[in-house]
Amino acid sequence: MVFEVNALSDYPEVAGSIIEASGESRHLAFYGEMGVGKTTLILEILKVLGVKDRGSSPTFSIVNEYERPDGDPVYHFDFYRIESEEEVYDIGYETYFYSGFYCLMEWPEKIQGLLPDDVVEVSIEKREETRIIALQ
Repeated sequence: MVFEVNALSDYPEVAGSIIEASGESRHLAFYGEMGVGKTTLILEILKVLGVKDRGSSPTFSIVNEYERPDGDPVYHFDFYRIESEEEVYDIGYETYFYSGFYCLMEWPEKIQGLLPDDVVEVSIEKREETRIIALQ
């Protein structure tokens, strides 16, 4: 599944399609260069999931937790500053990854060996003013 996004106003529809296409998987890994729009897309996905809190990138805290209307958490990870997979063990990643709740991950290539088998990969590429968003 591939989307061409030309404006921020396209993101809500794309976010809904990503959630629908992910099926039973609650693990979404977002790949792309710095500044390509990973956080922007994740913030739209949080809205689709019913999160009312204003989201932000968890660059320094590594993980932010949000709450859905039904009380279920959604975890948003930013692994950009991770230097080794051992650091992820220290935050107790297994508790999050195997909770059954949504885990939205930026910079997953930093922890490739720890990603769950059912992870949905979302790549974002910038081509001039267009973003190409592909699910794998």
